[in-house]
Amino acid sequence: MPLTEPHDDRLPQEESVDAERGAGGSAPDAADLAAAVGAGREREASGTEGYAADGTAGGGPGADGSTGEGSATAESGAEGAVPEPEPVLPEPVRQRIVALTAAVLPGLPADEVPVPLRRVAKFAPNRRARLGAPAIAAQLTGDPLFRQRITARVLADTGDLGAAVLEGTAPAAADPVEVAALAYLARPRGWRELIEASGAAVRAEADSAVVAELVREAEQRATRAEHDRAVARVEAEKLRDELARVREELGQLREENRQLARSLRETQARERKAGELLATERGRASRAAADADAELRRVRARLAEAEAAAGVARATAKEARSVDDARLWLLLETIGQAAVGLRRELALDPVDKLPADFVADAFAEQPAAPQAAAARARDTDDPARLDQLLALPRAHLVVDGYNVTKRGFGEMSLEQQRKRLITGLGGIAAQTGDEVTVVFDGAERMHGLPPSPRGVRVLFSRKGETADELIRRLVRAEPPGRPVVVVSSDREVADGVRRHGAYPLGADSLLRRLARS
Repeated sequence: MPLTEPHDDRLPQEESVDAERGAGGSAPDAADLAAAVGAGREREASGTEGYAADGTAGGGPGADGSTGEGSATAESGAEGAVPEPEPVLPEPVRQRIVALTAAVLPGLPADEVPVPLRRVAKFAPNRRARLGAPAIAAQLTGDPLFRQRITARVLADTGDLGAAVLEGTAPAAADPVEVAALAYLARPRGWRELIEASGAAVRAEADSAVVAELVREAEQRATRAEHDRAVARVEAEKLRDELARVREELGQLREENRQLARSLRETQARERKAGELLATERGRASRAAADADAELRRVRARLAEAEAAAGVARATAKEARSVDDARLWLLLETIGQAAVGLRRELALDPVDKLPADFVADAFAEQPAAPQAAAARARDTDDPARLDQLLALPRAHLVVDGYNVTKRGFGEMSLEQQRKRLITGLGGIAAQTGDEVTVVFDGAERMHGLPPSPRGVRVLFSRKGETADELIRRLVRAEPPGRPVVVVSSDREVADGVRRHGAYPLGADSLLRRLARS
């Protein structure tokens, strides 16, 4: 947006600068510029040469004692001259003025910063010019004293360029935007012409950029047109080649059409001959179908006779099977009655203890001689073999406890090993209904053991006797003919129980069976 302010070329700063020019005759340096602006601020503060009540500035004598431009202008202002309107600033110039003011604003003393800009002065540098631009522009327009203070600091920072602007000239190599911004703030003689020249330069640069962009677009369009022309030529060549190929294929298709028409006529002649032959074959097929129907009726009659003979054979076989079933039932009934009569004649009552229970009772009362430890080895480890043996009626499963647990889960404590094995054996006993006995090495019976599952007997060897000897005593106590399965990887145990009719199996067979359960 443009910075609007009533035109005022009668500021004390300009008067001071004119006085310096008249005294020295040469361009002042940055220190002189700052001193001149400071003197102007002091005169404005003292009120001796400040603004009048009607908004015009009073002039004082210059360095040579003559009256400066400020007094002449003050007189004309007193006579009621209308100030010239503020020029319209190009957007780059306006932004540069705000940026210069925002850069030096924090350096002003707190009492010299206008109240509306005190909050803006606390902003970060990148936000000060962006968010405080409206307030800064308004203050520069309405507060000439503030603009003089800002101008003094800006000119002190610009050096030779600021001095040249104060003289009303601008170096040819200087940035027109920078020159216009400094001219607006310092307002020397001819500052409007400097701003207009800067605006013209900015517009010329914009026009040059537009012309360059148009030229570049025209060159791009020409390049694209040339490329499209080359592509069109290539496509035309391809189309001519394609047309020649299509014409050649058309000639071939016409030749093929003539050949196909000739083949069609020949095929139609052969079709007529085939139709005649088909009629002849249909007559033959009708006669053959009649003969086949007669043969089918004869086969069905023979099939009915075969089914009747098969029914008689089935009835005969059923009668023979009934006779065999009656004989088998009578034989089993005779055996059962003979067994009942034998049990009655021997006066055998149902028993409450099994042979292993007697061994356990005798084991608890009689001492046994110690024996040396035996070498251990693996036997068969097939879990299917274990399932077959446990499926036998009234089978007895005897397990070498620590031999199995140390092989399967030896990383656990002994108590955890015993608990895990006894729990798994309880599942096997519940599934098969067989008698299960597990034997552990131990000088005395362990205390604090959980109750044994139903169908599982837990035994501990006494001091001076091993679990292997207790297993052999359990096997010897069983009657001949009863299936006894001993699970142990100790070869000596396996050989010993095999001599007494038991079935030895390796520890891995039981571990696999437990894992499967």
